[in-house]
Amino acid sequence: MKVIIFGATGMVGQSALRECLMDDRVQEILTIGRKKTEQQHTKLRQIQLSNVAELSSIEHEITGYDACFFCLGVSSAGMKEEEYKRVTYDIALSAGTTLARLNPQMTFIYVSGSGTDSSEKGRSMWARVKGKTENDLLKLPFKDAYMFRPGVILPLYGVQSKTKVYQILYDVMKPLYPLLKKLNSVITSEQLGRAMIQVTINGYPRPRIESNELKSMIRRLNQ
Repeated sequence: MKVIIFGATGMVGQSALRECLMDDRVQEILTIGRKKTEQQHTKLRQIQLSNVAELSSIEHEITGYDACFFCLGVSSAGMKEEEYKRVTYDIALSAGTTLARLNPQMTFIYVSGSGTDSSEKGRSMWARVKGKTENDLLKLPFKDAYMFRPGVILPLYGVQSKTKVYQILYDVMKPLYPLLKKLNSVITSEQLGRAMIQVTINGYPRPRIESNELKSMIRRLNQ
């Protein structure tokens, strides 16, 4: 399986990249982002782009892939809706549209979030924008597309948040990880990354997958 990962330097992208590097079913990984990761591996190739919404210059390098794990995302804190939509909806749809044209047999996984508003009419700005992003990505002509909706993500095995305040919070919470892992809304970075690979290979009955479903999927694999 050949996989493209957007946002591999963020916490979610790091999770996806780590599990892809460790899984023998993934033969080739291409990361696309404004920065390259510090990872080095024989099956990893990286492309650095200042504008990840504009892929025309690398179209010849992003064909023939089986999956895309779209892990780019920012916090909506302090952002107006127009700005948040530009960095959330516009980039995802631009990349998705290009990839669907070049790789119609691709499985596209978009990491959204718990509480996303599919109606696009709720009071929460971020949830409306994420809902519209999900809805429009599902209209693209991919072989399959799935919207992952994790709740709280606990970083493991060196995965870290790019937001310093969040990482400090994770560090403080570490003694509570064993208890937090039992909550349905909480998923580990390892579980999230493994679920992306598993859904790509085996599919899922529904296009929108909540945190508890992702966890259950990985638990069944471990039994």
